[in-house]
Amino acid sequence: MAERVAIILAAGVSSRMNTQIAKVLHEVCGRPMLAYVLDACRKVGVSKIYVVVGFSAGQVKERFDGNDIVWVQQDKQLGTAHAVLCCKEHLKDFTGETLVLCGDAPLIQGEMLRTLMEKREAEQSAAILATAVLDDPTGYGRIIRDAYGNIQGIIEDGDCTREQLAIKEVNPSYYLFNNTVLFEAIEKVRPDNVKKEYYLTDAVSDIIATGHKVTAVTAVRPEEAMGVNSRAELSTASKIMQRRIQRQLMEEGVTIVDPDNTWIDARAQIGQDTVIEPFTYIHGEVKIGQGCRIGPFAYLRHGTVLKNDVVLGVYAEVKNSTLADGVRVRHHSYIGDATVGQNVNVGAGSVTANFDGEKVNRTSIGNDCYIGSGAILIAPLELKDGLHVGAGTVVSQESVDKLGQKD
Repeated sequence: MAERVAIILAAGVSSRMNTQIAKVLHEVCGRPMLAYVLDACRKVGVSKIYVVVGFSAGQVKERFDGNDIVWVQQDKQLGTAHAVLCCKEHLKDFTGETLVLCGDAPLIQGEMLRTLMEKREAEQSAAILATAVLDDPTGYGRIIRDAYGNIQGIIEDGDCTREQLAIKEVNPSYYLFNNTVLFEAIEKVRPDNVKKEYYLTDAVSDIIATGHKVTAVTAVRPEEAMGVNSRAELSTASKIMQRRIQRQLMEEGVTIVDPDNTWIDARAQIGQDTVIEPFTYIHGEVKIGQGCRIGPFAYLRHGTVLKNDVVLGVYAEVKNSTLADGVRVRHHSYIGDATVGQNVNVGAGSVTANFDGEKVNRTSIGNDCYIGSGAILIAPLELKDGLHVGAGTVVSQESVDKLGQKD
């Protein structure tokens, strides 16, 4: 099997996004768009990933790390072929396979890339691209085929004739090239188009014209073809990704009572036989064990860990806290920056007051404690095993220490 690298195009400025943030850093279900593309490359054994950056390059570099990433600067955004050409010095002696993908396509999946690789190996093509058939192909390059179904080229949307605009097979920009052939073709690309840009699609046309075999395989589902170029498309991509996340969790044994009214971060982990009630929002790196019941109207925030058999009820919020087995937090309560022991019951309306106006402090609650309704636990605070806090009590470490002296 040939060695394989990837070039990810992530340098563009998106005027339609109306943003000061690099487009590939906008999040889909809690993760930057670029993270999903990197994941897909790694799943298919890519050895090195060349990420081409330009606009807000520093932001992108700060967000990602990895020994397999090489950052490539594109100072002027002159088109997709120019972006690939920026990688020439890195790949001038490489003779393996090169994937070329877009960093603003978070719905890409490794399975589709694997199909592309298997097809190129079987066909022994110099280049292969994955295509999609869309009911509305507006904005995408159209695939031009001859009477035998062989690809003849790709015409960008803005350069299409009226007849070509009617073609529904499109180019979502998933490519796999023989690296040597790719850079020979890239060198010949000229900006002879409406936008006066250097198009990677023109390199594909040159590869065909020079007699190399190019294959176009219709392997991309419509939802996977979607790139993100506006806030509306970002929202649509997030909804598609949310369905994937929930479907995977349900296959793993999680009950999601009302998927349309539940939101679960891509980074969340949820154990078997846990039930997620409607209007629950799980955000960030959250871990939930087995046999829990969450919601309705629960909010779990980044850093939360729920062990097994935890019940988190109506309008309960947990942030950056660990709740041990058997904990019950049923109604209108807030647990923030706390460690809660086994079999603790937190009554309705109780809160950990974790912020003193200057810094966030932690609360530790021992095993088998009972926290009455409306209690306020002022951090920093440590409650020993078996302590009973009456309803409406304001508890500070000072008051606990005084109680201990009386005992």
